This record gives sequence, structure tokens and C-alpha cells, in this order.
Amino acid sequence: MPSNGADPCAIGSPSLAANRPPVPTQSFGWRQATATYAALDLGTNNCRLLIARPAQHGFRVVDAFSRIVRLGEGLSASGRLADTAMDRAVEALKICKGKMTHRGVTRARLVTTEACRAATNGLDFVRRVAEEADLKLEIVDQRTEASLAVTGCAALADPAAEGVIVFDIGGGSTEIVWMGGRSQARDPAGRIREWASLPIGVVSVAERYGGVDVGRELFERMVEDCGETLKPFAKRASAANAAAGFHLLGTSGTVTTVAGIHLGLPRYDRRMVDGLWMEEREILTVIDRLVEMDYAARSANACIGRERADLVLAGCAIFEAIRRAFPSRKVRIADRGLREGILLRMMHEDRAWWRRKQA
Repeated sequence: MPSNGADPCAIGSPSLAANRPPVPTQSFGWRQATATYAALDLGTNNCRLLIARPAQHGFRVVDAFSRIVRLGEGLSASGRLADTAMDRAVEALKICKGKMTHRGVTRARLVTTEACRAATNGLDFVRRVAEEADLKLEIVDQRTEASLAVTGCAALADPAAEGVIVFDIGGGSTEIVWMGGRSQARDPAGRIREWASLPIGVVSVAERYGGVDVGRELFERMVEDCGETLKPFAKRASAANAAAGFHLLGTSGTVTTVAGIHLGLPRYDRRMVDGLWMEEREILTVIDRLVEMDYAARSANACIGRERADLVLAGCAIFEAIRRAFPSRKVRIADRGLREGILLRMMHEDRAWWRRKQA
């Protein structure tokens, strides 16, 4: 499979890497000529795994897994992870464990985000995963999540841009970052000017407003309420719009779905979507189409599917609120983010590319 196209030199300078504390990772004890890395992101909605080996231009993916588990289903109302949701997640994690064993993974970082951060029984769930799936989940804080997402997709920012708003619309939260230009630092994390973790995600917004019957009036109310949540960050990052070459960079199922529908794909194809530039009018056309669709039509769309048909408009409302707060003529679409950021960080810490040059 092809490399993800990331530039290993963009990970960070030695001085920045030296100041960053080591991250907890899981070692599997195998020894082989080429190290194999795994990054797992268990979010509020999805369980996603990426297994890769270092390559000349970043890394080469050797296996992947993605399943909608809805770990955060009902969390906003109860404050707890539901038993059925935890069951679904554990079963998906067992599959991930099998893939990592089969591929001979030598180092892994397995993170979980907003659902486990917010749930009163989040630590109990982590202990259950250790017992039943033999995996050590790490509950990452909001700053770490934002930094890893930026690291994973920063290579797609316009090299000439002196200001970029990077956003990752998740299931339970949305990470948003004002990132400066490449002249400020080699490490994307070192270019973060402002950041925020907003308590709005596709699952939480859909549970609050409903995701099945969403007309124009309800959609506008969702956008306005998401905009209110965004206001404090928008005020702190207001200067971003004035930067030379400013644009938005989005990484999430929401933006990739919008891109897939725009392209008219008969089925989702990452190769067509990752790195796509979309104009403002193209984004608005797709969102208008989605608002006009009923639930059955959204379910039947190959880029959405039944499992996400009740979530896609909640994601679009968050997307639109960000666009209104930070008007931009174009948006870069990224089908990469947290997992890729984890992989690049681990490989950088292990000097994986340096070793390849010496071989």
C-alpha cells in the first residue's frame, strides 16, 4: 500500500522532541528487522486502528480497522458508559488485538478520548479492556488530543499559509487549533497559537437535537448553538483570518463525508478524498442537499450509511458553525489525524527514518 505522504522532517526539531515527555506506549516484545507500529483511537463513536511501518516518505500502512461502536451513546444524559456500549467497544478491541498480534506489532499507543474522559466509569472501562482484550488504553487529555490531530494532518496545510484553523469533529467533542505557518517551527505542535476542546460532537449534538428528522429550521438552530460554544475560541483566534494564505483544514468523518458526496463517489474512497480542496460554494451545496434529504435517503447514500445517517447533520452543523466563525474561500479535507499523529510521533522518537538511512 502507498505511503500516507507525510514528511518525517515535519514532525519536529530535536529540541522540541527533547522537551516533550515520553508517552506511554505498549510493547509487544517481538523482535524483527523492521519495526511495526500501531495506533488506536477509541472515540465516542468509532474504534479505529492503523498499523504501519516506516517508509521513505513517512510510513506505509500494512493493516487498518474501523468500526462504529458508539461508546458514548447515552453518556450526555447518564454521565456513564452504558453496558451495551462497552460490550461493543470491547468486541472491536479484541479484533484490534488480533490484528496487532498477526502483524507482529512491536510498539503501540492506544488512546481513548472524550467518552472515557467524561464518563464516571471511564477508568473502570479501561480496566475491563486490560482484562478482556489485553490492551492498555490511555485516556489522553484534551491538549494531547488536539496536538496529535494537528501532527497527523499538518502536512496537508498549504506551505505558504501563515495561519490555518485545524479542526477535528469527533463524537463527543471538537478539537480546534489555530496553527501558525511553517516559518514559526518545524514541529506542527510547536506552531499551535491557540487551541480548544469544545463540548460538541456528532453524538452529543445529535442526542440533544435529534438526528433523524432535521429540517432547515432545526439545522439553523443547531448551527447557532454550536456557534455560541465556539465564540470564546473564535475571539482568541480572531487574528487567524488576517494571516497570509489563511484556510481551514478539517479532519473528521463529517468533512470526509461532505467531500465524498461532493465527488459523487459510488462508495467512499480515501484516495479521492484525502487532500481534496473544496470551495465554499461546493460545501454549501452538499450541506443543503443533506438538509433536504430525509433519513432514508441519508441511510441509502454510500458515503453515509445507516450507522451514521442520524449523525451526519449534527456534524455538518458543527462544520458550518466553524466556517461562519472563520470565513475561508477554501477548505482542505484530511482523511488523517489522530492515529497518523500517534504513528509519526512514535517513529520520530525511535529515529525510525534515521535508522533507515543508516541501513
